[in-house]
Amino acid sequence: MTAAFPSATDVLIVGAGMAGSGLAAALAPHRRVLMIEAEDAPGYHATGLSAAFWQQSYGGPDVQPLTAASFDALAHPDPAFSDRPFLLPRSSLIVGRAEEAAMVDAFIATFAARGVDVAPLEATELAARVPGLRAGWTAAASEPSCRDIDVAALHAACLRAARRGGAMLATRAPLIAARREAGGWTVETGRGTVRAAVIVNAAGAWADRVAAACGAAPMGIRPYRRTMAQVRLGAPVPAALPLIVHVGGDFYFKGAGEGRIWLSPHDETPSPPGDAAPEDIDVALAIARLQAVVDWPVAAVERKWAGLRSFAPDRLPVFGADPHVPGFVWCAGQGGFGIQTAPAISALLAAALGAPMPGGAIGAIDPAAFSPARFA
Repeated sequence: MTAAFPSATDVLIVGAGMAGSGLAAALAPHRRVLMIEAEDAPGYHATGLSAAFWQQSYGGPDVQPLTAASFDALAHPDPAFSDRPFLLPRSSLIVGRAEEAAMVDAFIATFAARGVDVAPLEATELAARVPGLRAGWTAAASEPSCRDIDVAALHAACLRAARRGGAMLATRAPLIAARREAGGWTVETGRGTVRAAVIVNAAGAWADRVAAACGAAPMGIRPYRRTMAQVRLGAPVPAALPLIVHVGGDFYFKGAGEGRIWLSPHDETPSPPGDAAPEDIDVALAIARLQAVVDWPVAAVERKWAGLRSFAPDRLPVFGADPHVPGFVWCAGQGGFGIQTAPAISALLAAALGAPMPGGAIGAIDPAAFSPARFA
């Protein structure tokens, strides 16, 4: 996006994954924007490793309004932003053993109260929808609105829109240091020094480190490793298999082509910021949990990967102005739901930084619940 590193900008966004690029796309038509990205290319970490689904219940009831409000932008994007939707058919089933029926009932009650289309599923219907289901798995809920997300296409569209709006991107440009001066910041990066009126911390797993470099107190953003594997099965499992999520949080899996699934043990291993790598023990655990649910033989693990999901202490996203450091803004702590909430978070934060206030369902959300001030 840029041939020469600029000397000044209105808004410096640290990180060009989904959080940073989504904000840049929404803000660039209204402010001068520079994104700095430490890696060789944007989207290398959490964005590029997403499990790629949109599910209203994912992230809990307090995140659900952001997910729901983002639906139209993902399912029916402005033609100038994308000529095709980012959501693809999937559906989801939340499952449990007979003794977990009360947990499934509580799940249904919680999200039905939020207006989510969830309903109990009879054991016979569950068995019909999940071939090879083992005995004892009789409690289930259906969440038909669940969709797959084309994460790569969404991220690319955000970068294109940011560029059209005039935003600039510098890769291999980590933030090294920043000092607050009259009227803004002087920021030292791996590509040079730049003056900025505002710094936005969209650095994902590195968010607290970026805050410290800018003299801001950390928010307690902690990265956790999540493991995924693509497994080839010795059973005729359909590609359209729903997303199957354990109500107790032990696993999820979904169809990934005929006779293949994406599978996770739903692990959350505390990890330092960096390149996450899957551990063989976590892949083995995922397979063991899968085979406790279904009788599908595993023919091969075709690939495996891991990513870092970063959470604030209350597991809600953090976006808005730092309560103590003028000109320092947070856009972090999006956990595993950052992709599916990106349109809402981007539009709300952009409005706080000079873009018009969004209308519709996004504009109806009160961002105060997600403000960094809640930790002050």
